[in-house]
Amino acid sequence: MKLRFFLFLCSLFFLASCGSKKRVVNKKNSGVVITEQKPKDLPSVKEKEITKRLAKKNPKLSTYTLAYIRKYASIAVKEMHEYKIPASITLAQGILESGNGRSVLALKSNNHFGIKCHTQWTGERVYHDDDEKGECFRKYQYPETSYNDHSLFLTQRKRYAFLFDYSIRDYKKWAYGLRKAGYATDKKYPVKLLKIISNYKLYEFDKVKKKDFKYEKPNRKYEDSKSIERKYYQVKKGDTLYSISRKFGVSVDVLKKRNNLKDNTISIGQKLLLK
Repeated sequence: MKLRFFLFLCSLFFLASCGSKKRVVNKKNSGVVITEQKPKDLPSVKEKEITKRLAKKNPKLSTYTLAYIRKYASIAVKEMHEYKIPASITLAQGILESGNGRSVLALKSNNHFGIKCHTQWTGERVYHDDDEKGECFRKYQYPETSYNDHSLFLTQRKRYAFLFDYSIRDYKKWAYGLRKAGYATDKKYPVKLLKIISNYKLYEFDKVKKKDFKYEKPNRKYEDSKSIERKYYQVKKGDTLYSISRKFGVSVDVLKKRNNLKDNTISIGQKLLLK
C-alpha cells in the first residue's frame, strides 16, 4: 500500500515538472512568419573600385569591413533614394551594429541594426542578452529586409523626424542627430560612425544619383479587371500603419497619401484605402 502511494506521489511530481517546462517555452513565442519578397539584384555603385583603392592606399584597413561594403553598399544606396537617409550613415550603422555582419544576431537572424521587437513587431523573433538579459530582437529572412526595416524604423518615429530636415549629404549632422534622438546610449556613437565613414570614404556613396541607379523592381502579380477595384481594410485592435503595410505590401508613405493621413495615428474601425 505504501509503495503504491509513493509511486502515485512520484507520478504527480513528474507531471507537475513537465507542465512548468512547457510554460517557460511558451513564454518566448518565436512569432509569426512574415513572407519576405526575394530581393532583386542591384546595380553596382562602384563599390569594388572604391574598396580596391582603399585597400591599396591603406593596407591596415579591415578586410571584413571592406567585404561588408562591397556586399551591402548598393542596398544602402537604394534605401537612400527611397527614404532620404544618407547611404554613408546606413552603411556605417550596419558595420558598427553588426560587427561587419559577423555578429550572432546578423549571422543567425539577418538583423544588421540591432533592432528590437517593440510592441508592433509581429514577425519572427530571437532572444539575446543586451542591455537586459534575454531581450527580444527581430529576425529576418534576408539582410535586405533588415536594411529596409531600418529605414522604416527611422521614418516612422516622430523623434527622428528632425533628421530629415538635414541635407542627404550632411552625414555629420545625421550622426550626431541619431545620438540626440536616442538611437544609441553610447555617448561616443556619433564619433564611431564618423570614423568609419571617414576611414572608408562612405560619403562617396551619398553622391550616387538616382538617375544613375536603375534597378529592376519586384514583379507584381497580374490582376484582372475585377481585382483592380478599390480595396479597403478596416483597422482592428493592435493594428499599426507599419503592421498593415507589411501585411499588404504597401509602404507606410503610400498608405498615408492614399488616406490623407498627417501622421501615423489610426483608430479601430477606421477604413483604409489600400489600392
